[in-house]
Amino acid sequence: MYRDTARLLMYSDLGENSILLRLSQILRDWEQGGFSQEDLVRRIYAEIKRLLELSAVCGFDENLWHCYLTWLLMTHKNAFTLTCERTACREGSINDFVKSDFAIFRRLFHYDFSPVEKDLGIRCFTSISHYLSLPKREQMYNRDISWQVRILSRALSQARDEEDIFSLMTSYYRQYGFGLFAMNRAFRVHGGGGDLEFLPITNADRVMLEDLLGYERQKQELRRNTEAFLDGKPANNVLLYGDAGTGKSTSVKALVNEYYGRGLRMIEIYKHQFGELSNVISQVKNRNYRFIVFIDDLSFEENEVEYKFLKAVIEGGVETRPDNVLIYATSNRRHLIRETWNDRTDLEHHGDIHRSDTMEEKLSLSARFGVTINYNAPTPKEYQSIVLALAARQGVRMEEQELLALANTWEVRHGNFSGRVAQQFVNYIEGLNRG
Repeated sequence: MYRDTARLLMYSDLGENSILLRLSQILRDWEQGGFSQEDLVRRIYAEIKRLLELSAVCGFDENLWHCYLTWLLMTHKNAFTLTCERTACREGSINDFVKSDFAIFRRLFHYDFSPVEKDLGIRCFTSISHYLSLPKREQMYNRDISWQVRILSRALSQARDEEDIFSLMTSYYRQYGFGLFAMNRAFRVHGGGGDLEFLPITNADRVMLEDLLGYERQKQELRRNTEAFLDGKPANNVLLYGDAGTGKSTSVKALVNEYYGRGLRMIEIYKHQFGELSNVISQVKNRNYRFIVFIDDLSFEENEVEYKFLKAVIEGGVETRPDNVLIYATSNRRHLIRETWNDRTDLEHHGDIHRSDTMEEKLSLSARFGVTINYNAPTPKEYQSIVLALAARQGVRMEEQELLALANTWEVRHGNFSGRVAQQFVNYIEGLNRG
């Protein structure tokens, strides 16, 4: 194994701490001798433990060794994977180096661990090659990674030669890309400057637009803009505003679930990270994906100035926003920034002579969203319809008249008519019935 890994070229920079290279070093030491069996077993078990931990996070199953090697190929960044992601694979000298690496990976797929197992009296490699993972909740692993790795792993294990692997991997890179953005649909931002990194949201809500009851016009407008964006046509930044609990955030989250297969990804950022917006965009502008930068519950108090960063990024900065990035924001406020009556007079005794200019400055942020979609609170009748639909969907058995009477009482206690209140009520009733 260590002779093969030493000959990797395009896929060589795996990191000295990678499981593959660490195992290669251990097997080299075993072959050359001079190490105690206990020390070799301890080192092997340490790497097997790391593989099991990675498998639990990513949802590997069946042959964990094959899944791990597949995961390395899927996540590696190099000139070849970058090219395949952006354009269809073309003839070139680099392909010869890549195929040589793929021939090595094919040998790694079929590496015979039985001699070292027999000599050291262990069976861990046999166990991970016929692995049955424990049933677990989806929140404990990334379903997207699990599905992609297992499908591709089975195909790679059956590849006849490096040409087959080349065909499989170029198709994968072209369809999904590589790395975190290929395997995940939603991300948060951590750090800043040169240390900025994207953290996958592995337990993202799997809601779809059809799960949001009502608001058909709003959903249609959201679809129209997003599909134009995915098709490379002109599209606008979007502001979804209106009453709390009406499904604004749910609508945006549903988009990435519906259009993930077409290359849509979502990056969620918070108000205190607005200074990093330009950095975030620069990190993704050359990738072959469409990114929605999602800002939830956007609003500013009178003395907050972070909105200036957002204004510059949306429209008005020196650098043009790239075509593969849009900003979708939700807010309970139509104009985002808190206004006072003093903003509406030109006469001000606190230092600003033309106070109406200040009001225009505040209103200009919301004006930079080309599409604004209003989510009004449902009427009492619409609220009751939502309750009945949710109850039917969740299998709640109760007389309609009694259910609606309880729903109205619940609304009075919780303050407003909204889809969120309706969902909370139905969850409460379902919990009582199950108890």
